[in-house]
Amino acid sequence: MIKSELVQAIARQNPHLYQRDVENVVNAILDSIVEALARGDRVELRGFGAFSVKNRPARIGRNPRTGTRVQVTEKYVPFFKTGKEMRERLNGGSPQAGWRG
Repeated sequence: MIKSELVQAIARQNPHLYQRDVENVVNAILDSIVEALARGDRVELRGFGAFSVKNRPARIGRNPRTGTRVQVTEKYVPFFKTGKEMRERLNGGSPQAGWRG
């Protein structure tokens, strides 16, 4: 599902709202999540999951085509961890035995 499909689905479920208003709300939510992550904050949506930023330190990598060593700079990457409720729904209503993800 892409963002426009999400907007359409929400608009169908809420016929009293204009599609452009739904699109504005979806954009505002996503923008708020991105802004919080850019500040280094964690964003938790109970039952859905948590977004955070992880640091990948600088390292020596390898060019897969030539095999030469290359310096890879430090970077920050977004990370998403599913919530318990989502994991249970995805796995047929019961948590996966032994998984501590």
